[in-house]
Amino acid sequence: MNTLTRATSDSATMVGRQLRHMRRYPSLTIMLAGMPIVMLLLFVYVFGGAMGAGLGDAAAGPANSGGTGGVGGRAAYLDYIVPGILLIAVAMVAQGTAIAVATDMTEGVIARFRTMDIARVSVLTGHVVGALVQTVVAVTIVVGVALLLGFRPSAGPLDWLAAAGLLAAVAFALTWLTVALGLVSDSVETASNTPMPLMFLPFLSSGFVPTDTLPTGLRWFAEYQPFTPMSEALRGLLMGTGAGDSAVPALAWCAVIALASYIWAKRLYNRRSAG
Repeated sequence: MNTLTRATSDSATMVGRQLRHMRRYPSLTIMLAGMPIVMLLLFVYVFGGAMGAGLGDAAAGPANSGGTGGVGGRAAYLDYIVPGILLIAVAMVAQGTAIAVATDMTEGVIARFRTMDIARVSVLTGHVVGALVQTVVAVTIVVGVALLLGFRPSAGPLDWLAAAGLLAAVAFALTWLTVALGLVSDSVETASNTPMPLMFLPFLSSGFVPTDTLPTGLRWFAEYQPFTPMSEALRGLLMGTGAGDSAVPALAWCAVIALASYIWAKRLYNRRSAG
């Protein structure tokens, strides 16, 4: 068996391990989807009337005939914030990955794996692929709830495919980042806290309000942080207007975060595995 075949086989085994964990503890996936849903309900039904009143048709998208308040009200705001809520769902799953990696490192699971004849890359690959599967489940639940609330995207099949691809790219990048954060943490508690900025950055982007409504300093930060082009590109795809100029910076941010995080995670894993 050559190196590539062995790495693929061992990685598949580790992915199966993560999927078994998901099947045994479905409450974790439900919880990861539940927090974004709570945020969605809070923002739409508590703040949606006031926030949606300030949105024009261009920001809200063309499809606002649902039953949550009409153009310029809750329906407009629901259509506007769903991309931001989906990014929070992705970040929530990524945070869970940091905890899972830290648990493996601190409870001696990795040490036991080192005694086995398995490809070193397979352990982290299992965490990443397992997290991507969990992300698909969580995002699907959130989208289903949004549709029940009146979310009416205008995306065609290709737009949906592109939106799914963008979410996958974001999930891949953030998962590798949280894998590194889990490896650098000396305890599970630390690993649960270090990814917290990923939960807050979408709020400081165009995910919940247009950036031109923010104060000057905060507007500058919002316009140049990664979640703004991600939100804009995803919103354009879902509402059928296209990703526009946001697609390239969104994918560029994903590539930079994924590459840097992969290199960091690999070095941390090799260092701790050798310890």
